[in-house]
Amino acid sequence: MTVRFPEETVDGFPTPPRTVTDAEGREIQLRQVTHEDSDELTAMYLDFDPEDRAQGIPPGDEDSIREWLEIVMTGGALNTVAARDGSPVGHVMLVPDGNDSYELAIFVLQSYQGAGIGTGLVRTALGLAQREGIERVWLTVERWNRPAIGLYEKIGFERTGDDSFELEMSLRLAPAE
Repeated sequence: MTVRFPEETVDGFPTPPRTVTDAEGREIQLRQVTHEDSDELTAMYLDFDPEDRAQGIPPGDEDSIREWLEIVMTGGALNTVAARDGSPVGHVMLVPDGNDSYELAIFVLQSYQGAGIGTGLVRTALGLAQREGIERVWLTVERWNRPAIGLYEKIGFERTGDDSFELEMSLRLAPAE
């Protein structure tokens, strides 16, 4: 697959670690993920609502979740977690695609959706990416997922392709200062 990227760059993203207060008044810590977070992330994904799974991810059973996390946490991938009281409630990953760009995927537990955590999490992950010198980020989203599409457009992603049920969106990060 060849992803198209906008010419115009996007800038001004915060970097981890940082703390935000969501729309429900909950204090959320946003930080880069390490391998020490694997057990906590596995527990989060075991609690993940099956209805919120998209494109076959996250996997549904513990062994498959652990295997998947090993893949998305290695090979140059960048991962950021949103945690409340030390427990993950959201996770965003930027996985290299072999073409000098990174695919973004985000997951937020259903009870934390709609409170601004996803926005903070994606913006923070993009700040980390920018700090690490990443310039091109893309994602796919199911076209019926209007809240996610709105989030991505608000952050600066542009629609760059579509097929029968997915939209492709991408952005170009400004070089780090």
